[in-house]
Amino acid sequence: MSLVKDFKDFIGGGSAMDMAIGVIVGGAMVSILKSFVDEMIVPLTGLLGQSDFSNSYLVLKGTVANGMALAEARKLSGVVVLGYGQFFTVLINTLLLAFAVFLVVRMINNLKKKQAEEAALEPAASPPQELLLGEIRDLLKSRPQ
Repeated sequence: MSLVKDFKDFIGGGSAMDMAIGVIVGGAMVSILKSFVDEMIVPLTGLLGQSDFSNSYLVLKGTVANGMALAEARKLSGVVVLGYGQFFTVLINTLLLAFAVFLVVRMINNLKKKQAEEAALEPAASPPQELLLGEIRDLLKSRPQ
């Protein structure tokens, strides 16, 4: 019965709820960051040159017409193609997404650091009046008469 009780404590306690909230917020953040990369960053990389390499391939055997799409080239009989373009597109998008996550985490860490520095600069709370009165009493008792 101890296992069932421990499981109930786990579900009812903060661990499972914290994990569930983390998964939900993490899923939302992935959607936001993926949209940011796909809609904001990737188009900007298009200004530098080609940003979608999904139709890039290398013909290993046979011949294909110049500029033919990868899917069409794969359908030709006797033609062997190495479709490296999709891999490079996914690799570039993943690196951009990782960089966007890095920027968000860095921004959050800077905010936390700033808050910690501000908290350190705040004056320490004065001791309660009862504590001060108790110290005065003790000093008066220890004084020689």
